[in-house]
Amino acid sequence: MTARNAIRDTFFEECEELLEALVEGLAQMAVGAGDGETLNAVFRAVHSVKGGAGAFALEALVGFAHRFETVLDGIRAGRIALTPEVMHTLLRSADHLAEQVETARDDRAIAPEVTAGFLANLYAILGEDAPEEPDGAGDDPCFGFAAVALDLGPLGAGAGLGADGAGFGVGSSVGPGAEVIGFPGPGPREAAPGWRVRFRPLPALYAHGHDPAALFAALADLGPVTVKLDLSDLPPWQGFDPAGAWLAWTIRLAGAVPEAAVREVFDFVQGLCLLDIAPDDPPAAPPAEPAAAPPLAPPPRREARAPEDDPAAGPKPTLRVDLDRVDRLINAVGELIINQAMIEQSVLDLTLSSEAEVIGHVEGYRLLARDLQEAVMAIRAQPVKPLFQRMSRILREAAEATGKQARLVTLGEATEVDKTVIERLADPLTHMIRNAVDHGLEPPAARLAAGKPAEGTLRLSAAHRSGSVILSLRDDGAGLDRARIRAKALARGLISAEADLTEAEIDNLLFLPGFSTAEKVSNLSGRGVGLDVVKNAVTALGGRVAIASVPGEGTEFTISLPLTLAVMDGMVISVAGQTMVIPVASVIETLRPDPADLHGLGPQDRVLSIRGRFLPVIDVAQGLGLPARRSAAQDGAEGPPLLLLVETESQSHCALVVDEVHDQRQVVIKGLEANYGAIPGVAAATVLGDGRIALILDAEALTAQRLPGDPAARPPNAGVSHASP
Repeated sequence: MTARNAIRDTFFEECEELLEALVEGLAQMAVGAGDGETLNAVFRAVHSVKGGAGAFALEALVGFAHRFETVLDGIRAGRIALTPEVMHTLLRSADHLAEQVETARDDRAIAPEVTAGFLANLYAILGEDAPEEPDGAGDDPCFGFAAVALDLGPLGAGAGLGADGAGFGVGSSVGPGAEVIGFPGPGPREAAPGWRVRFRPLPALYAHGHDPAALFAALADLGPVTVKLDLSDLPPWQGFDPAGAWLAWTIRLAGAVPEAAVREVFDFVQGLCLLDIAPDDPPAAPPAEPAAAPPLAPPPRREARAPEDDPAAGPKPTLRVDLDRVDRLINAVGELIINQAMIEQSVLDLTLSSEAEVIGHVEGYRLLARDLQEAVMAIRAQPVKPLFQRMSRILREAAEATGKQARLVTLGEATEVDKTVIERLADPLTHMIRNAVDHGLEPPAARLAAGKPAEGTLRLSAAHRSGSVILSLRDDGAGLDRARIRAKALARGLISAEADLTEAEIDNLLFLPGFSTAEKVSNLSGRGVGLDVVKNAVTALGGRVAIASVPGEGTEFTISLPLTLAVMDGMVISVAGQTMVIPVASVIETLRPDPADLHGLGPQDRVLSIRGRFLPVIDVAQGLGLPARRSAAQDGAEGPPLLLLVETESQSHCALVVDEVHDQRQVVIKGLEANYGAIPGVAAATVLGDGRIALILDAEALTAQRLPGDPAARPPNAGVSHASP
C-alpha cells in the first residue's frame, strides 16, 4: 500500500467518526435538545469532511459539503430559521453526504442529477437559484487562493508591509525567527483601537484538519490585521517531529470590533489551541523598527487525567489496527485458554496436595488467561450507536419512497457488541426497517382515522440480557394481518388448506423464502427477499429472531445474539452419559426440588412449582434424542432430579433436567455449521481440558422445541400467578 493510499484510508476512517458526530448532532437538533455548541459540532463535522476531501480532489464531495456548511453557517448566524422543513433538508443532506463518502471510498460515483436535487434543496433554503453546474470549491476562500507573489529572502532581511497595507508582504523586520503578514481589511485602514490575539495551535488542531490561514482570513473579514509568526520554539531539523505543533502567531486586529465577533472566529478550534485575546492599543507613531512581540509560553505540561476532567485535552488517542491482526490475536488467546484447561486437568490428575506450589501457579495461569481474554475481547467490542445512526438514514429513505411520515427512536446505543456481529447486522436491520415502514406503518390518513398521530414511530433498542444481546424493533402500526398472511401462504402452496396453525406459526411464515404480502413489486418490497434475509443472517450469527404483534397496536421483531463469537463462561454438566456445556449467563440457579413440587402433566411431562409459579420441566436428554437416564418413576424411588433453572426469551423461565454439574470454566466456542451442520438444541462445541469435545447447549432452542402445541410448555393456568400456600 502506497503512502497516499494509507492516508486516503485514514481520511475515510476519520470520516466515519465525523459523520457519526454529524448525525448525532442533527438528531439532537431535530428534537430541540441541541444548543449552540451542538450546531458548532455539526458545522465542524461537515467542514472537516470538506477539508479532507479537498486534499484528494473529490470535487463533488467538496462542492456539496461546501453548500451544506453554508446553510449551517446561516443557521448559526441567525439568518435562517430552523423550521421542520429546514431540519428535514439537513437530515437528508447528511444522508447524501454519507452516501458521497461511501461512493468516494469505493471509487464509485453518484449520478449528478441526484446530487443536483439535494443541492437544489439547499439553495432553496438560502433563497438562491441553483447554478447550471454543480458547486465546486472555487468560491470558497479556503480552497481557492489568489496568486500571491512572496519575497522569501534570507530570514531576517526582508521587507515589511506596504504603506497601504494592501496585498501580502513577508519579511522579518520584527526580529529573528518571526515573519509578518498583512491582510487587507474590508475597508481603508484606520488608526483605531483593536485586539491582540495570541494563538498557539496544539497538535490536535492539525489532526482535525484545521488551517490557521483560514482563521486569519476570517479575522481579516472583520478589519485590517497584521499577523506575526513566532518561530522561537521550532526545534533543529535533526530533532524535528512533523506531528508536533511548533508555531505560534500574534495577530493584531485594527478597528472597533466586538470581542464576541473575534472569539466567534475561533469557536471551531476551542480546546485545540492556546488562545489569548486582549485589547490592543497601538502607539501614536509607529517605531522605526517594530519591537518583537514577547513569545508565547510553550504549552504547559499537563498531568495525566481522565478526558472528561479536561475538556481541552482534545480527542482521546487511538491506535488503528487491521482487523485481521485482532482476529489472529483472538484465535491465539482461544488456543491459550484450551492449553490452560489441559494443563489444569493434567495437574488435577496428579492428585497433588491442595497446598502444592504448582496448583497455585496453575490458578494464577488461569486468572491471567481470563484477564487476557477479557482485554482482547474488549478490543473488538463496539457500541451499536453507529449502526443505529445508519438505520436513521434508511428510515428517512423508506419514508420518502412510501410517502409516509416516520421517525426512529433509539435506546441502548451504548450497548457493546462484537465488531463482527455489528458488521453483519447492518443488512438484516436494513430489511427490518424497510419492512416496518412499508408494511407496518399505515399511511398518514389511515393513522389519523384510527386516532393515531400522522407520524409513525419505530423504536430500535439494544440491551444485554442473560449473556446475549437483544435487539428489538417495534412499530406502532396496524400489526400483522394474519388472515392475509395465511391466505398468501395458501395461494403460494406453502401450507395446506387443512393446516391448523397457531398465531406464532402464522407469523413465522413471513420468514419463508420468496414470501411477500406486497400486492406489487416496488423499490422496497414485493420480491420476497426481506425477512428471509433477516432470518438467515441472524441464524448464521448463532442467534434467533422472533415476532410479536397485536392488531391495531403494532409489531415487534426481537433478535437475540451471543455477545461474543469466541469465548464464554460455561457450566460443565453431564446428560445421558455425555459431557456438555451450558452458558453460565443463562443459568439462574441449580436445585433438587422437593418431590411434592413436581407435578405430572400428561403421560410423561411435568411442571415445577416454585415461588408461586409453575415452570415447565424439560428433559435435556429427551430433547436431544438421547436415551434418558432417569424416568419419573425412578425419580420417585431415587429422589428428585437435578434441575437447572434457566432464563430464555421465549419461555421466560424453565427447568432443565441434567444428571450432574461438574464445574464452571471458560470455554472456546467452535462453530458446527461450517464443518458439520446445525443441530437442534446445540449452539456450538468446545474442547475440554482432557481433550474431549463437548457440545454447548442452546437453552432457548431446547425450550422452543416444546412450545407450540406442546402441553409440556403450558403449565396449569399459564400466565396466572399463584400465591404460595
